[in-house]
Amino acid sequence: MRLRPPTLFLPVLAIALLGGFLGAAPPAEASGNRERIYLGIDSLAERDFDILAGKRVGLLTHPAGVNRNGRSTVDILAEAPQVALVALFGPEHGVYGDAAASEKVEDQIDRRTGLPVYSLYGDTRKPTPAMLEGIDVMVVDLQGIGARSYTYISAMKLAMEACFQNGVEFVVLDRPNPLGGLKIDGPIMETRWMSYVGDYRIPYVHGLTIGELARMLKEVPGWLDVEPAVRRQGSLTIVPMRGWYRWMRWPQTGLRWVPTSPNIPDLSAVLGYAMTGLGTQIGPFRHGIGTPYPFRLLSHPEYSPRRLAQVLEGLEIPGLSFRVTRYQQSSGQVTRGVYVVADNYRDLRPTALSFHLMALTCAWAAPRNPFAEAPKAEQTLFNKHVGSTRWWRDLLTECPEVDVGAFLAFTAREAATFRDFSAQYYLYR
Repeated sequence: MRLRPPTLFLPVLAIALLGGFLGAAPPAEASGNRERIYLGIDSLAERDFDILAGKRVGLLTHPAGVNRNGRSTVDILAEAPQVALVALFGPEHGVYGDAAASEKVEDQIDRRTGLPVYSLYGDTRKPTPAMLEGIDVMVVDLQGIGARSYTYISAMKLAMEACFQNGVEFVVLDRPNPLGGLKIDGPIMETRWMSYVGDYRIPYVHGLTIGELARMLKEVPGWLDVEPAVRRQGSLTIVPMRGWYRWMRWPQTGLRWVPTSPNIPDLSAVLGYAMTGLGTQIGPFRHGIGTPYPFRLLSHPEYSPRRLAQVLEGLEIPGLSFRVTRYQQSSGQVTRGVYVVADNYRDLRPTALSFHLMALTCAWAAPRNPFAEAPKAEQTLFNKHVGSTRWWRDLLTECPEVDVGAFLAFTAREAATFRDFSAQYYLYR
């Protein structure tokens, strides 16, 4: 991946970075991490919403779009006398965050503000010219989880394309990457597999904030599906955070976690998504959806939790250990599973576990090959998430002796290359 020099200097960015990227001291009265972190929406409010003055505003957000005190960005903009909020836009799970994964969401009227809510996970995933009519600026406040297949970053990308194509200004309110800005892991998405669950040429765990991703969309030729002149002329403003640093994971921010979707209720699930999401798509492994530990509780129908934990411990995956855990189902029945413990985040490569789970799926099904036997639609969806033809070929031809170590070494080299490339777009140290 060839390095390209930055070609854009964002207008508000130059001002807001004085308190963010340059690491200025927090206000004198601040105490505790939460008081030191100013999210994009907090910075916008501090500026008295000046970049929105005199403009009709659309807002793409969800329940996790809140300020550092937990107040909804919808309410903040709706009640600000300087802001003319005229429409809301909702990503997957809807503007209220209550729709299930992959569930179609309809347009509606917001019950609090009376504003129209346009769904970007219904009949269209890209704002139409009709939706953007009467809007001068689109504001985005979406909380991601640091994983490529979590679709809010795709929603932002398609919204940016539509706004650039229709002459609508685009403003991104930046938020923390809950996995921090140092952890980069997993295969880089290949162009042939790009889709709504992988719409960027980035590793699975990308180490970027949504504002940094927006900056790359604007600056890197070919990342937006628009004509080059449209990309260059499009108006992007990123309102950065203040007080956030790349070493910070969510607990270090002191901020309260607001569930980003029904199956990501807490930080345990945030990390679990990156660790087990890819490895349970094809085959009998399950990762705890429907239990108190989504994405963290592994089970296999043919192996007891005790035996499964022994096998996983025997893999000696850096940063992980495995604990048999009891939990009570809604029916009252007590069940056991294997909880994935991340006990050394520094050494952890989040996606490594998933590739080991795929290898076990191969080994335990031999002489059958579950990946070769999966329905075509499942194979395609699998590849849209993983994004690596090399790994897919390995699964088809080397199962049950697929070489996980060799592939992880390959993805480590990819991650190192991406780290060097993406560093020029960082907004934070």
